[in-house]
Amino acid sequence: MRILAVEDDRHLLAAVSSVLQEEGYQVDRAERGDEGFYLAERGIYDLLVLDIMLPGMDGLTIVKKLRSKGVSTPVLFLTAKDSVDARVQGLDAGADDYLVKPFAVEELLARTRALLRRNGKISTEGELTYGPITLKVNEYDGYVGETPMKLTSKEFELLKYLLHNKEQILTRQQIFDRVWGIDSEANYGVVDLYVHYLRKKMSDFGCDNLIGTVRNVGYILKGKKENV
Repeated sequence: MRILAVEDDRHLLAAVSSVLQEEGYQVDRAERGDEGFYLAERGIYDLLVLDIMLPGMDGLTIVKKLRSKGVSTPVLFLTAKDSVDARVQGLDAGADDYLVKPFAVEELLARTRALLRRNGKISTEGELTYGPITLKVNEYDGYVGETPMKLTSKEFELLKYLLHNKEQILTRQQIFDRVWGIDSEANYGVVDLYVHYLRKKMSDFGCDNLIGTVRNVGYILKGKKENV
């Protein structure tokens, strides 16, 4: 799971990021609202953790602009305001949940898990499925029936991202930013290479056609869904 945390208090940002990383989440950070919006609009995150009062662009504006662009990533607002009006304003802007500062670490993690479950990003079983494919997150491998696919770490992350966004077109940039990271020194060609690797392993089970190519754009997990 990849999370974007946007908070102008450096100490709080570092603390939130550390807590989430210790739970196994990948975390990107931003201290300004405009920088946070730039990252969030890429659509590569499973959750946004946003402060409301931010320099450059406030959290309410970030969420409104993201929703207007069709970015549906769930949002957890962090704020010092505990009034009913403030909560209503945040939820009406398009946020999914609200956490008032100061907060307990356990509550932050619980609300994070709840939002990810609610949006189908994680399941209580730690598995993702599509047609004949089951991705066992805890085992870091994919299965067709009872047979492991023996995925490398990047193949696993690639397939997981496709499964999280099944039947949605993902651009090469989105896949690259999510799987390799926005600071990676590799180029977008590595996406095509690893899709080829993944399809080759899937072809052994006759389901490589589940990954479709969208010419000049990227890829989509879509195809015949009968179990094999």
